[in-house]
Amino acid sequence: MKARPKTEPFPHARTGGSRGGASTDPARAASQPMRAPVERDVGAARRAEVREALSRWRSATVGMLACLMVALAAPAHADKIRDLVSVGGVRSNQLIGYGLVVGLDGSGDQTTQTPFTTQSLENMLQQFGITVPANARPQLKNAAAVIITADLPPFAKPGQNIDVTVASIGNAKSLRGGQLLMSPLRGADGNVYAIAQGSVVIGGASAQGKSGSSVQINSTDSGRIPNGASVERSVPSSFGNSGNMMLNLDTPDFTTAARIAQAVNHVYGAGTATAVDGGSVSVRGPQDASQKVAWLGAIQSLDVDPGSPPARVVINSRTGTVVIGSDVRVSAAAVAHGGIEVTISEQPLVSQPGPFSGGKTAVVPSSNVQISEGSGHMFKFGPGVSLDTIVRAVNQVGAAPSDLISILQALKQAGALHAELVVI
Repeated sequence: MKARPKTEPFPHARTGGSRGGASTDPARAASQPMRAPVERDVGAARRAEVREALSRWRSATVGMLACLMVALAAPAHADKIRDLVSVGGVRSNQLIGYGLVVGLDGSGDQTTQTPFTTQSLENMLQQFGITVPANARPQLKNAAAVIITADLPPFAKPGQNIDVTVASIGNAKSLRGGQLLMSPLRGADGNVYAIAQGSVVIGGASAQGKSGSSVQINSTDSGRIPNGASVERSVPSSFGNSGNMMLNLDTPDFTTAARIAQAVNHVYGAGTATAVDGGSVSVRGPQDASQKVAWLGAIQSLDVDPGSPPARVVINSRTGTVVIGSDVRVSAAAVAHGGIEVTISEQPLVSQPGPFSGGKTAVVPSSNVQISEGSGHMFKFGPGVSLDTIVRAVNQVGAAPSDLISILQALKQAGALHAELVVI
């Protein structure tokens, strides 16, 4: 029985077999080129680069998809809630006062025609200890009586400044260069809420020559005083009171009110906002005043797609301005447009009497009256005509704004104009 050859436990360590082990024979190891390890290193680096590129592409794709989803989710014509509503109880208050503007360059009131200017000046001087004689009638040319108006904004506190407007109530020609003396401004309840004083700024200009010719741009008997009044008393506000807050729509619309309530409920939970009617939305908020301020600011920043405006045609009869909304439609109708022109000309004739007749030369009036009717233009509107078609048809016949007003009024009376006609 032959003995089996002795085998080594790790043959590949010696022979460098197919498992890729390193050969222990120095001569054989030196004779073999080192290609396989280099190829394996290059392939691993290439695969790492490919994986990194795929990772970057995947991240960019996910980012673009996220941006696309956000863009699709946002409303097409979204407005901020703050641009659509006003908070109930947060309002401005009107102030009014009476005062004197002095320092005018001879353009003040004529005191003979405005005695209240002199009386006001005498009362003011008495407060400074100066008594004007009873028989004295000062003829002032550098003072003017004015009415002062201002708007007290909500949440205005004592010490803050507001703008005021002054307007002459006498016959002053100009308030340029004038100085308003300290004047109290009162509210509707009779209390003083601000004190006005300062230099009057005039936006107009006027000039007059020695011959009496004059030119004027804008008005020079009224002006403004920027930051001309100091607030002395604040108006109590119901903003900090407990209870629901009311958001009043600037333009009442049922669709807009419902969408505002939906937007608030979507963010803060169902039942937070309730549309009371087409002009107001009731919102429930925190009881603490500081938290209510931050919470209301967040609500006003929400985006809402307002409802479509009503179909409306606005006509200004004084200026001839016509504004047609985008949703105005016209049913099938035919319109004839033509004008009647009346021409009256005067050609006086001279009547000369015969010689030695004793008559007198006289001028005899002679009138020539003609009536001409322009060529009538007729155009037809199809059913459901849009704004562009209306404007194009009216422009083709050369209708003036006054003619357009007549055409629109006639269409409304005929029932073909499906819009609200507003004349201002």
